[in-house]
Amino acid sequence: MMASAADDSEKISFSLPSTSFEMYNADAPSLDMEITKAELMDMYTKMTTMRRMEMAADGLYKAKKIRGFCHLCNGQEAVSVGMESAINSDDHVITAYRCHGFTYVRGGSVKSILAELMGREAGISKGKGGSMHMFSPQFYGGNGIVGAQVPLGAGIAFAQKYKEIPSVTFSLYGDGASNQGQVFEAFNMAKLWDLPCVFVCENNKYGMGTSDKRSSASTEYFKRAGYIPGIKVNGMDSLAVKRACEWAKEWTSSGKGPLVMELATYRYGGHSMSDPGTTYRTREEIQHMRSTSDPITGLKQLLIEHNVASEADLKAIDKEARREVDQALKEAEASPEPPLKEFHSDIYQPGTEPSVVRGREPKELYYY
Repeated sequence: MMASAADDSEKISFSLPSTSFEMYNADAPSLDMEITKAELMDMYTKMTTMRRMEMAADGLYKAKKIRGFCHLCNGQEAVSVGMESAINSDDHVITAYRCHGFTYVRGGSVKSILAELMGREAGISKGKGGSMHMFSPQFYGGNGIVGAQVPLGAGIAFAQKYKEIPSVTFSLYGDGASNQGQVFEAFNMAKLWDLPCVFVCENNKYGMGTSDKRSSASTEYFKRAGYIPGIKVNGMDSLAVKRACEWAKEWTSSGKGPLVMELATYRYGGHSMSDPGTTYRTREEIQHMRSTSDPITGLKQLLIEHNVASEADLKAIDKEARREVDQALKEAEASPEPPLKEFHSDIYQPGTEPSVVRGREPKELYYY
């Protein structure tokens, strides 16, 4: 990135690389950005903490303290942090099961996320959801059914338009979910009604053991709605993501209808913890991405080049992130499992529970 000004003032200005965006039936966002130093430091801190949190989750899974599924976002930190820095608490986000990072930036604590992964009472879903089901205000969690969150996101956007609420919904899905029929149905309905919805394909290039080129006849995901404009973004650059999401929010909230956004990113690990991630791609490819495109390293270089922070400042942030995650991990492990009485709670909105919940008490045995 090339600076136009860098001093001790509150804000810095610079231009994003010309390769940051690729457009389909729409004019590109401006490459010129102005951002406060405080915002830059906050983004770096969040990405560093997120990386530490996912490393802790990796260790817990290998120690068999996390059971079942666990989908980590190492390498994809720029997506959630960049998006969150562009929106506010009135905007809505819904995503699939690689959701720990989004949960964190949308207000979940590290402790609540790690506790949820271990099925503990202090978890953000009281230990009853695990890796795939985490929720916070205006964040509709990870969803375990591939692609099912996309029409739900369109539904949230429909409610926003119907109630004339000036906010937008970012409905995320992966390249592996991009061929689901319900995704295209959601595209159609959103365009028919010009809903304030940004359909975001997190293209990390691989599904479960399958590259995008083997699963998709067209890997230009930002063009696949045809009748909806699209934008492809360098998803390894948190500032490019921020700029694109700011532009997308303005586009959709001004009544121009939905957008399709493709964030070209990369996951360092496997699809889930049960997938080593090295049988369908080489270790050299992974190392190349780590060494040339890491989102944290990229932002770190910008902070140093523009005199926003020194190496010592950033090392202190790294150290504090490690301390924070270590402390949260201890507290999460100390939390007990949820009591049995919680097994049937949270099925209904408080105050609307029926007198009888089917399945709570065994009444009869049925034979088929």
